[in-house]
Amino acid sequence: MAWDDLTAEERAELVALLRQAVDGDGYPLSPRVRRRKPILEKLAPLAALPGEAYPAPRRSAEPSHLYAKLRGRRRR
Repeated sequence: MAWDDLTAEERAELVALLRQAVDGDGYPLSPRVRRRKPILEKLAPLAALPGEAYPAPRRSAEPSHLYAKLRGRRRR
């Protein structure tokens, strides 16, 4: 059976199973994960997945003590 013979639902199910196997593996640097990741990226590129962008980091209210020390102002 070829990939072209599968329906869209069957393809999505296979991609979901492969993604679950890769993401759920306890050893992300293992040889089996390294073999599966390129296959998964070919079948379903990560750009096509809906994802959330991380929010921009917030600035701290006051500089750290080390920064103040380097600038010459010490806490007394």
